[in-house]
Amino acid sequence: MTQPSSPTHRPSIAIVGLGGIGGAAAGLLARTGRYDVTACVRRSLDRLFVEGPDGVFDVPLRSFTDPAAVKPVDWVLLCTKTHETDSAGAWLRRLCTASTTVAALQNGIDHQERIAPFVNGATIVPVLVYYNGERLAQDRVRYKPVSANELVTTEDAGGKAFADLMQPTPLHVLTSADFVTLKWRKLLINAAANPMTALTLQRQAVLRRPDIYALCLEVLAEAAKVGRAEGAALTDDEPERIMNSLMTFSPELGTSMYFDRLAGKPFEVEALTGAIVAAGKRHGIATPVNAVLLTLLRAISEENAKVAR
Repeated sequence: MTQPSSPTHRPSIAIVGLGGIGGAAAGLLARTGRYDVTACVRRSLDRLFVEGPDGVFDVPLRSFTDPAAVKPVDWVLLCTKTHETDSAGAWLRRLCTASTTVAALQNGIDHQERIAPFVNGATIVPVLVYYNGERLAQDRVRYKPVSANELVTTEDAGGKAFADLMQPTPLHVLTSADFVTLKWRKLLINAAANPMTALTLQRQAVLRRPDIYALCLEVLAEAAKVGRAEGAALTDDEPERIMNSLMTFSPELGTSMYFDRLAGKPFEVEALTGAIVAAGKRHGIATPVNAVLLTLLRAISEENAKVAR
């Protein structure tokens, strides 16, 4: 297991996916001065500006645009959207060895299965992200915490090593022995907020409409039932709890699907709504409301993919 620091070794960290989530992580890690941080990007940049609760700062940042130019590192933070994992494969194969640790700061519930084919036997640490990130320009990102713990991971050697890695930054890491429940709770948050903002092309203020709020409760009731079948210890009033939590978020925040739809990009529908519908089928649980949302979201995302090509 990769250690976060030692008296003789300066840990190397590669960030794959420099959007709002990856950009904030890259900037905050680079600002500590403790790590050699590089970014794997489509367009080269040498400086990154980060807007956060403590103001704006900027850091020099080494970047690469060609996977052939990189060497193995101690840590990889994979911060791409779930549907972009395959395209990140070329980076991962070059960056990873069996002694690398990959922290997967991605949505969804199948981090290990999704990433394992690309990382040459590296240790994979699944991470749930609870800060809102937005890329404002190629070299500028903004992040806003929306929880007491901005990052949640497993309570094992990998999770504890990741918590140690992030300790010098303002991002708090919670490690949990019941990661199954927590990843389903995060999926429920995404299952409500992402489809509604993407389909209406409105930020999270739309969740405060009584009709949208009621629709979210239906979506979450189905998802919670599926999550319990998957082993998550979700409460009977989980949908109401999730909506109460979402009401504490700023109405001006967007979601990943919302930003991708604005940009005309495909979005991670399969890892969110698609995961609920697929798990429902595995367990024989009907998910009609989520299935309707999935059909609509797929139609938009697949059309965006055609245009992007």
